[in-house]
Amino acid sequence: MADRETLRIRYLGLQDYRPVWRAMSNFTDQRDESTPDELWLVEHPPVFTQGQAGKEEHLLMPGDIPVVQVDRGGQVTYHCPGQLVAYPLVDIRRRGVGVRDLVTNTEKTLVDTLAELDIEAYPKADAPGVYVNDDKVASLGFRIRKGCSYHGLSLNVNMDLSGFARINPCGYQGLKMVRTVDLSSDERAASVAALEPLIVEHFVKHLGYTNTEIADDAPQVLIDFSDPETEAL
Repeated sequence: MADRETLRIRYLGLQDYRPVWRAMSNFTDQRDESTPDELWLVEHPPVFTQGQAGKEEHLLMPGDIPVVQVDRGGQVTYHCPGQLVAYPLVDIRRRGVGVRDLVTNTEKTLVDTLAELDIEAYPKADAPGVYVNDDKVASLGFRIRKGCSYHGLSLNVNMDLSGFARINPCGYQGLKMVRTVDLSSDERAASVAALEPLIVEHFVKHLGYTNTEIADDAPQVLIDFSDPETEAL
């Protein structure tokens, strides 16, 4: 059996969106009861991702930024460097939590991380994510398959927010997106690398893990779980 109390952490750096998405999907399909849970931390080059229920009208003018249709919940969102993205690959059945618990504890992870920067943030019951003064600083979107989660959260740290003007973020017209760098004088608020360990710390606390293990071959997972057709190219 897996050590269910250990969460393996992968710091992936800057990676194209599609290979990471395909790897976490394949990881989920191939994992079994002996596979430890993982948390992948990454930044992506500019990309729009459209959830399963995504409506075309929320893509206003994507222009030269690619749009990827994906298998998570929610509408369209935007990723680019300077945004902290974290993907919890959690066997929620083994962990003894439901989907709502996973969402709530991920939102608590973000709220507690932002509190360390003296940013007062909060979730909304009717609109997943985390907000500051009604503006959105972090987005959430999960997929559950085989009782396991993938996809996850994105926190706007020190990114170029202009891409959000090309969409209705998360399907909400006029929703203002904000960044931690503009909300706090703490120097960590400008750094994805500085905030990643805080996300890990608070996620571990809220999901109840007792140990973490940092993968020293982190990007290898993108090769090990790539699509077969990608390997053939």
